[in-house]
Amino acid sequence: MATIAFLGTGLLGAALAEAAAARGDRVTAWNRTAAKADALRSFNITTAATAADAVRGVERVHLVLRDDESVESVIAAARPGLGADTIICDHTTTQPALTAERSARLNASGVKYLHCPVFIGPAAARQGQGIIMAAGPKPHFDAVQAGLAGMAQRLEYFGERPDLAAVYKLFGNAFIIGIAGTMADVLSIAKGRQVTADDALKLLDFFNPGNVVAGRGRQMAKGDFTPSFELVMARKDVRLMMESVGDLPLAVLPGIAARMDALIAEGEGTRDAAVLAKDAVEREGDS
Repeated sequence: MATIAFLGTGLLGAALAEAAAARGDRVTAWNRTAAKADALRSFNITTAATAADAVRGVERVHLVLRDDESVESVIAAARPGLGADTIICDHTTTQPALTAERSARLNASGVKYLHCPVFIGPAAARQGQGIIMAAGPKPHFDAVQAGLAGMAQRLEYFGERPDLAAVYKLFGNAFIIGIAGTMADVLSIAKGRQVTADDALKLLDFFNPGNVVAGRGRQMAKGDFTPSFELVMARKDVRLMMESVGDLPLAVLPGIAARMDALIAEGEGTRDAAVLAKDAVEREGDS
């Protein structure tokens, strides 16, 4: 049984705190909107009036906040109550460069800080599911490893480079948001051509988009643009998609079309559509 604090009790923070209390940890919660923390008392969670009060005497502090600014503000407010051995596990999705600077600054000043972003929704948090990533000083990770492992199905440590978990969190969220945008456009094409949303998703019964990520994604990472689906042909298909939606809004296809047009103007039209990643993966002098 650990003694821990959660600073930030929105949807995810509250769910993580509830799950920790259910596992038998002694949990104190604080939120800038006191009512959000007070709602957790029924889960045998103690609430604190200030961030500094919440962290006094605890082994771990879990931050579940909005952004870099709120992380800096809450750590500053909590700092008077931090013990010398208390480790901050910051689950906030933050800007990688700012995360690296913050980690270096705090750890150099004696505040033990580890960045631990998550792929966990509130429902999964209550069930101990999802993924926690971590990056930062190895001794800090070793000290909290067992506690973090109990919070999720999978725990990934990326080593001492302090911004790597933040970078991988952005990778994952790019997939989540990109897939949501693509799905929105697929459903717009369906509506534009009088196909129901449910019927449109029947495509997934026999077509697995994950295979595209595994196959063409690795091709793109290698900078291999040997054509199997030429960019000019892919651009034609994007035109057909955009023509099929009528006056419905599109989330991602117009941006893809603009990028394709720029690459075709550069003379890349006969290369594979994977050439969309050209500027990200090609080395100077490659062609």
